[in-house]
Amino acid sequence: MQDDHGHTHHAQGHDQAGHDHAHSHSHGLGHGHAPKNFGPAFAIGIALNLGFVGVEALYGWLSNSMALVADAGHNLSDVLGLVAAWIAAVLVRRAPTARFTYGLRGSSILAALFNAVLLLVATGGIIVEAVQRLLEPAPVAGTTVMIVAGIGILINGFTAWLFASGAQGDINIRGAYLHMMADAVVSVGVVLAGLVILATGFDWIDPLVSLAIAVLIIVATWGLLRDSVAMSLAAVPPGIDPEAVRAHLAARPGVRGLHDLHIWSMSTTEVALTAHLVVAGGAPDRHFLKDTADTLRARFGIHHATLQIEIEGETACTLAKDCVA
Repeated sequence: MQDDHGHTHHAQGHDQAGHDHAHSHSHGLGHGHAPKNFGPAFAIGIALNLGFVGVEALYGWLSNSMALVADAGHNLSDVLGLVAAWIAAVLVRRAPTARFTYGLRGSSILAALFNAVLLLVATGGIIVEAVQRLLEPAPVAGTTVMIVAGIGILINGFTAWLFASGAQGDINIRGAYLHMMADAVVSVGVVLAGLVILATGFDWIDPLVSLAIAVLIIVATWGLLRDSVAMSLAAVPPGIDPEAVRAHLAARPGVRGLHDLHIWSMSTTEVALTAHLVVAGGAPDRHFLKDTADTLRARFGIHHATLQIEIEGETACTLAKDCVA
């Protein structure tokens, strides 16, 4: 048999009932679909935001602005989130070892989950502080607030732009992108709060805007949390219809049934599949496994497929709850 890169290999074995089977491994890992290198974006984003955290915290304290202080705290969580995402992006490229046979690709999923939780925790802190400030209003220097927040819009917006190209295809990068976009939105809100305070003198607008922004961040973060939890639990990726994959495999030439179909995310950019295909008497032709792997990659974006061939009438799938044979 040949895999999807033209490498000829044979893997013969026996299942629990002693029946012959063959395995095909379709490896797309490191062959043209590796995650894009966002190292420079991480370095620039971390440096810019770390510097801005100090500036924003200082002027937030000097201007007595809860919105600025809260935004500085949120920015600090963003720096930590960027560091975690960067570490995961590096680990994803580590070669497999005897113990970690898939490498450390799953670290990108953990980083995305960490970022989602970190965003929610930081937002919770903003809510607590804003409520306290609503109960005990204090004068706010509106002009200073607007200037510092305006700088934040530029820094966070630029950093978010650095990650925009990878936000759709990699939830680890999406986590970094959402962190930056959330901070840009926070900064916009802070500028608006400063304008209203200057126009009306209502200092309670500052914490009220913080609460409104916190709600927006929670809404935006929910999708990241949901997807990263699902990936960590080996769920079928949201962009893949498992029934469509099942129908596709069942329709392959010579296939009479299939069972033990599993589809999951190996990382935030790579999808794996395993399945037992029951074929008519006689082994499939030598192009069957390669062609099947190619179509799975082309139609569903599944780059790492492992297919076990079983002969009709000689297979034992009593342990498979979804056995079709």
